[in-house]
Amino acid sequence: MKLKRTFVGSLVFLVLIVGLSVFAQVKRPYHNGSVWSIAFIRMKPGMETAYLNYLAGPWKANQEAAKKEGLVLSYKVIGTEGHTPADWNLMLLTEYKDLATMEANEDKGDALAQKMVGNDEKQMQGYKERLDIREVMGDRLAREIVLEPKK
Repeated sequence: MKLKRTFVGSLVFLVLIVGLSVFAQVKRPYHNGSVWSIAFIRMKPGMETAYLNYLAGPWKANQEAAKKEGLVLSYKVIGTEGHTPADWNLMLLTEYKDLATMEANEDKGDALAQKMVGNDEKQMQGYKERLDIREVMGDRLAREIVLEPKK
């Protein structure tokens, strides 16, 4: 009886060891990449040039300054056709190294905006002025998934 218990115990232990070694060898075919802040914008009809002028001016200057300070990695503006009158037609993307870096640099980003755009009152005035030419339809945070090459 004791021999049987020892054998069963040894067998269970061996199965656990083999299972753990197989688990430890599991390789995911991807790794986490950078984090993107994405804003979905609907430029109001007839106001495309006005909003794109804003993006090419103050918005881009702020993004370039954030990039120079190491707060962001990159930024993009992507236009698309809206499928309904209430659909977004522009995406503003800002790339951060990772979520921790994005959150850690929030105060630096706020200070940079104060320097580039002005105090909170001036920034709020800019938001109000842009309401006439665009509508923010929503925003998302997304993590890039970098796929590993097949072996």
